[in-house]
Amino acid sequence: MANHSQFGFQDASSPIMEELVEFHDHALMVALAICSLVLYLLTLMLMEKLSSNTVDAQEVELIWTILPAIVLILLALPSLQILYMMDEIDEPDLTLKAIGHQWYWSYEYTDFKDLTFDSYMIPTAELPPGHFRLLEVDHRVVVPMESPIRIIVTADDVLHSWAVPSLGVKTDAIPGRLNQTSFITTRPGIFYGQCSEICGANHSYMPIVVESTPLAHFESWSTLLSS
Repeated sequence: MANHSQFGFQDASSPIMEELVEFHDHALMVALAICSLVLYLLTLMLMEKLSSNTVDAQEVELIWTILPAIVLILLALPSLQILYMMDEIDEPDLTLKAIGHQWYWSYEYTDFKDLTFDSYMIPTAELPPGHFRLLEVDHRVVVPMESPIRIIVTADDVLHSWAVPSLGVKTDAIPGRLNQTSFITTRPGIFYGQCSEICGANHSYMPIVVESTPLAHFESWSTLLSS
């Protein structure tokens, strides 16, 4: 999860988030190169007296026309690749349905019989020591580690959004519509998120907690919850 005074992203816990972080760094390097070039040219114009031949040069016009097109290609190609990777859902091992309500989440494990539960934020007065305020819930979403997970997102009343930053997942929950996305957790851990669509007075009180565990622990948890 995020730390105080943190300027960067949370640690990536899925392949998609790793790609997004790399693309962010790539885009920042391109922006840094553009800013450096513009600053150099502005300094040169202020310090040097340019001749009319330089100002009217056809070569300069050709360069400042072609160079932005090359920059756009350098940004568009990896961006499109990640976009298609995020939309690709290929034979998931587990399908999970998340339903947004005012102001809690309901989850259905569609591959298991009668494995459904509601997830409410734990009030501050009832929060156990060592847990995070406004982020901990009474029932976590438990998923097996290193397994493709498909999540189907919808809402029961108003617009919501199911978002977990460290997994690179953010999908709008729209009443009467099913949206889907997928993710793979690359390590065990607990990953926190929140509804990221303003949905009413208690919008900030419907957190999301995803717990990634080994497959054996997940099977034990699902058996215990189903019984």
